[in-house]
Amino acid sequence: MPQVTMPEAKFSNNERLVLALLRREGPKSRAEIAAATGLSAQSATNISRQLIDLGLIGEGEAIRGRVGQPSTPLSLAGDGAFFLGLKVGRRLVELALVDFTGTIRMHRQEVHPHPDPDRVAGFARNAIASFIDALPPEQRGRIAGLGIASPFQLWDWGAEMAGWRGRDLRSELAAGLPFPVWLENDGTCACAAELTFGRRDLPDDFLYIYIAHFAGGGLVLDGKLRFGPHRNAGAIGSMPAPMGGQVLDHASVLQLEGMIGTHLPPDNAGWTAPPETERHWARQAGEAMAWAAVTSAALADLGAVVIDGALPPRTRDLLVEETRAAITRLPAAGLDPLPVLTGSLGRAARTLGAAALPLSHVFLPDGALSLPHPLAQAAQIADNRQHVSGS
Repeated sequence: MPQVTMPEAKFSNNERLVLALLRREGPKSRAEIAAATGLSAQSATNISRQLIDLGLIGEGEAIRGRVGQPSTPLSLAGDGAFFLGLKVGRRLVELALVDFTGTIRMHRQEVHPHPDPDRVAGFARNAIASFIDALPPEQRGRIAGLGIASPFQLWDWGAEMAGWRGRDLRSELAAGLPFPVWLENDGTCACAAELTFGRRDLPDDFLYIYIAHFAGGGLVLDGKLRFGPHRNAGAIGSMPAPMGGQVLDHASVLQLEGMIGTHLPPDNAGWTAPPETERHWARQAGEAMAWAAVTSAALADLGAVVIDGALPPRTRDLLVEETRAAITRLPAAGLDPLPVLTGSLGRAARTLGAAALPLSHVFLPDGALSLPHPLAQAAQIADNRQHVSGS
């Protein structure tokens, strides 16, 4: 595999289109790549050869027995690039090294009573150094960057969090690293993970709700994750709830902990919520989320709402069930039915979404977190841009 320094690598939009196609749809032959992207057969072949030479994609075994020449499927190479994802949570900070296919190669976490900024920064520096040392020397330059998923305005969580005011975790970590660092809201990052590594049947327009200590989420319109001028689009927890207060007052792990009178651990194995209490909480949360989902759908003509969370799968499924039921009880004249889909990444979503930040900037078309279809249209746009810039 050739030596490549990912932070310095530049890829054309057509190269990014091919990589996005293979990421979204899996192995494809060169002919299938050309058909799906709208690229010419020669362009698809040339781009594929370049990406193979760079170690970003690999060739599978030739498929024989069909009419014409055997076709060779191409797919992403796991060792082609690596991404670091740091998640700052209310009781847990974690770091993952994610490979080019979205597989977590290394993971480290630390439980804390609350996220102290010095302790979080120290954890991140030590874990990053450990991960880099664990990689073979020839692969260390393939780390494209670090993404950070963090709630905004941490200092509003209580007096013990006041130390976060005025701190810039992104800049502090970037000062000691040889690659770029990005930071976005943790709910937005969870949505980014679903877009990049999750379900393959997502519509172009959907609301994403993520239930953790608080409720958060993201908004995807026209296939692209929206950030907003304050980088806080999809702040579901802050929406008013029909039963009073905000959605986060009814749909959050914090609310469930208040009902059972104890903290729940940050893992599925130790989840001990009594079933009857959990059902009552899910019904209440479902009412609040249904209101937020239908209101958003009325405004933006959404194709679905996706629900996930830092929850055991059965608890997440219960939330989906109760939200579906609550939607049927809401007045919806003039609106199309709103499907409620189950997210696929659970507790890993925010960490994977953090890793998706450098991935998107380096490898996705236009550097945007988006669904890569319709690829043929996107390829035509890219060709037009190149033609105009060269004329």
